[in-house]
Amino acid sequence: MTVRKAVSTRTASTPRRAPVTPAPKNRVILRLYVAGTTPNSTRAILAARKLCQEHLDGLYRLEVIDIYQRPRLARDEQIVAVPTLVKRLPPPLRRLVGDLSVSERVLIGLDLRDTTKN
Repeated sequence: MTVRKAVSTRTASTPRRAPVTPAPKNRVILRLYVAGTTPNSTRAILAARKLCQEHLDGLYRLEVIDIYQRPRLARDEQIVAVPTLVKRLPPPLRRLVGDLSVSERVLIGLDLRDTTKN
């Protein structure tokens, strides 16, 4: 009786792929574009984090992008002023430029009022 070894088609250079898990349907993906560590940028980051923690119930991903470190991304996204908060998901895409300190205005401007817990 001969025993055969299983032959793998994966080579050493073929990367292993992680299992794909679908994102929750009600997940919100936001990008905040800022310019360095200016006071306006710092305020915008704090306001965006507070808004997400208080109103989006853990179903969000907030990416903070410094346009000085990633100018190509800012150019590709056509960012002309900072701070700019972009809602990428769920559709439709929304952009909000400027002051993020009034949560209610930000939620309405990004069309997120219905997804909040309040």
